[in-house]
Amino acid sequence: MGRTVNRRKRILDNRRILAVDDEPDVLEALEEELEDYQGLVLDTARDFQSGYDLIRSWTYDVVILDIMGVRGFDLLNAAVQLHFPVVMLTAHALNAESLKRSIELGARAYIPKENLAEINHFLEDVLSLGYEPMWRRVFERLEGVFNASFGPLWQKDQKDFWEQVRSGRYELKPVILKK
Repeated sequence: MGRTVNRRKRILDNRRILAVDDEPDVLEALEEELEDYQGLVLDTARDFQSGYDLIRSWTYDVVILDIMGVRGFDLLNAAVQLHFPVVMLTAHALNAESLKRSIELGARAYIPKENLAEINHFLEDVLSLGYEPMWRRVFERLEGVFNASFGPLWQKDQKDFWEQVRSGRYELKPVILKK
């Protein structure tokens, strides 16, 4: 007699995710991190145009973007306009300015590639938390990494902004494009 396995539904099961990164090994690592989720579809692209075409062609539960090499901020803007939650995943643009720009443009998380092994936890949070609580969670998990990467005084010049983000009180302001 066959045995029925009672699988608990996980938040990443049956989701469609897009990852855009110009480094094939990063895309392969993402595939490995996400391979155990039932029904999860991971679309990948290695350049801006392919990523943009996919963003415009499908509905995604989450979009993961590199910043350098694929015009990540342009792709972030396109994905946010379509109301896709976006996670920025970066190594070369790991700096306070890119973090701030990611937040202001509507990204839901900003993760150093060195933390790629934890991506599933961040993706689960993105899918279950609102914008403000998500950023509070990012800072709970990664503020030590940010401090080590950016230096101990990296928040000094814009203390109010960073305090709002860290506390979960930062509210995304609509971006108005000028003609």
